[in-house]
Order: sequence, then C-alpha cells, then structure tokens
Amino acid sequence: MDLSAIAAWAAALGVGLLIGIERERSQPPDSPAGLRSFVLAALAGAVAGKLGGIAVAVTVGAFALLTLAGYLQTRRNDPGLTTEFALLLTVLLGALAQDTPGPAAALGVLVAGTLAAKSVLHDFARRVLSAQELQHGLLLGAAALIVLPLLPDQRIAWLAGLNLHRLWLLAVLVMAIESLGHVAVRALGTGRGLALSGLAGGFVSSTATIAGMAQQARQVPAMSGACLRGAATSNLATAVELSILVALLAPALLPVLVLALVPYAVGAGLAVAWIWLRLPASSADDAASRSQRPFNPWHALAFAAALALVLLVAEAARGLSGPMGAIATVGIAGFADAHSSAASAAQLAAGGALSPRAALFAIGLALTTNAATKAFAGFAGGQARFGAANALIQAAIIALFWAGLWLAFAVGAAPG
Repeated sequence: MDLSAIAAWAAALGVGLLIGIERERSQPPDSPAGLRSFVLAALAGAVAGKLGGIAVAVTVGAFALLTLAGYLQTRRNDPGLTTEFALLLTVLLGALAQDTPGPAAALGVLVAGTLAAKSVLHDFARRVLSAQELQHGLLLGAAALIVLPLLPDQRIAWLAGLNLHRLWLLAVLVMAIESLGHVAVRALGTGRGLALSGLAGGFVSSTATIAGMAQQARQVPAMSGACLRGAATSNLATAVELSILVALLAPALLPVLVLALVPYAVGAGLAVAWIWLRLPASSADDAASRSQRPFNPWHALAFAAALALVLLVAEAARGLSGPMGAIATVGIAGFADAHSSAASAAQLAAGGALSPRAALFAIGLALTTNAATKAFAGFAGGQARFGAANALIQAAIIALFWAGLWLAFAVGAAPG
C-alpha cells in the first residue's frame, strides 16, 4: 500500500473514532450505536468505496435498515434521530475518504464538533437568536445566494453600462456589514464590536461599511458615536489594502505611495481616537442591548440605487483618450471602488502605459472620488450630524493624502 492508500484508510478510521467517541460520551450506556458501531460503519463505508458505487448504495441501505431497527427500539426513551443520521453519515464519510481523505477528515471533524456543541447550538437558537434576527438572516441569505447569482456580472448597454450584479453585491455588503456589526455588538459590546466590524468591513468595501454604520446609527441614535467610529476605522483598512495591492502590482510606486498613505492613516486614526474619547459608552451599550434588528434592507437598496445614479453621471465623462483618458477613467471608477481603481493604475504603470507620477496621481484621484462616495454614504442613514462628521473626516484624510503626495513630488522622491 502506498502513502495515499494509507491516508485514505486512516482518514476513514479517524472519522469513525472521532464521531464514535463523541456519541459514546453523549448517549446512555444502553444506546444501540456506540464507539465500536461508528468505527465499523466508517470502515464498512471505506470498503464499499473501494468496491464501487453499487457497493456503497447497498452498504448505506443496509445501515439504514439497521438504524431504523435500532430507532424503533429506543424511540420511547430517545425520540431524536441525531445518532441514526450520524451513523449513516459516517458510512458515507468512510466511502468519501477513499477518494478524497482530506475533505472527508475535515467533514468528520465538523460533524463531531456539531454533535458536541449540542447545548451551545440549542441555547443560541432558542434563547440568544431572536425571531427578527432569524428572519433577517434568511433574507440576507436569499439576497446573497439566490438573487445575486441570477444577476448578470456585466455592463448592460440599455442601462447605460450599469452592472446590476455589482450594485446588488454592494447592497448585500451593506446588509452583511450591518449584520456583522449587530453580532459584534452583542458579543463584544458597542465599543469594541463596531470598531472591529468597521475594520473588517473596510477590507471588503469601506463605502458599504460607512453606509451600513450610517443606517445602524439611524436605527439606534444612541449608537451614533460608536457607528461613526466604526466608519472611521474602515479608512485604516483602505490604507492597508492599497499598500498591499500596489506592492504586489507595481512595487516601484510603493515608497512614494506610503509617504502619502501614512498621513492618510494617521488622520483616520486620530479621528477614531477623537470619537472614542467623546463616546458615552453606557447609553450606547444600553441601546444596543435593546436593538434586535440586524439591518434595514430598504435602506441598503436605496443606497445602491442612489450610487447607480452617481455612476450614471460619472459615466458621461469617459470620452477622453490617451494618458489623460486613462487617469480620468481610473478616477471615475473610484466612485465605485478605490481598491480596484488603484490596482488598475498600478497595472498600467507596471506595463508602461502610465508614468509613475501619472499612476500615483490616478491613484490619488481614485481615492478622492471614492472619498466623495464615502461622504455620500454617510448620509445614507438620514442623520445630518453623522453624515457631516463623516464628510469632514473624509475631507481631512484626503487632504492629508494629497499633502503627503505633494511633499513626495517636491523632494523628488517620485520617479519620473
């Protein structure tokens, strides 16, 4: 036997042992399926997997009859079907291990972990999770897994070049980031929860993060300060991600870009610290504990629709050609996403289509237009104070970015 065959049999045996040990500890002593039963089930599935599909079907059928007989004997004392389903799944995992031992072993760990977390999962479903949170979770799942794949991921001519897939994705991101913030607040409290979700959301879309925080602030006005801090934190993720993208695509631009991004990040950090000092944590935590609504889908859809109007207006400026046209195109694309726009400029510089100075200017332009979109997103929740504070932060950090870039150009740090 070679190493791959040994790994396949070891994975099947390990799955049987792991699930069997969990069931042995969880079931009463007179349970019909214990450690030995699960080990034998996994090995039977492994043997059937070696013999072929017919053997697997016969083996699963035989174990189904055996588990049915066992259930009929024990259903008065234990009406659940968890052990019976786990036994049949163990047979299938044993068969799967003969072809792909790695995924089979991973699924075995997942099954055992799910079985062992019975009390935690039951407590979460019955006590922690509210009915409204469940409804919103199903709505978010439908928006992401049903509607999103059905929309074409391409520019549609009769809609003036809009990409419905990306617009809907933005709405889904807004809802997901709001939900992430809701869960983080319940788990970690208002202060740390929203700051962490803002930072994590910024790596996906800082614009969507700010829109989500604005809408959450509208739902719970007492959390406005914490939401504004989470929105400001997302700008730190923008600086980090831009640095990584440029380092990978056009390393020669990175030393100069860092001189501009450092003031940008410092400004964002100071904004976060300033908001943190002014936040009344107690009232915000009390309000968060009463909030049971993870997100408002209508606000997310309205934000995506409004952004579509912004993109339609910006699309009219694509008529230029040559280097100036490339810079203008990158800047216009920044209204939707600064990360992809900056990556495009870096690729143009790496390919020689743009000079390093022109590429850095294009990245700054994309960051500026994206800041305008972020400022617009801050008003998505309908709170003038939140929107104005966010717009002020965006203006300040963009000014710091351009000051850093101008200084780099002035001292000759930027290549020609």
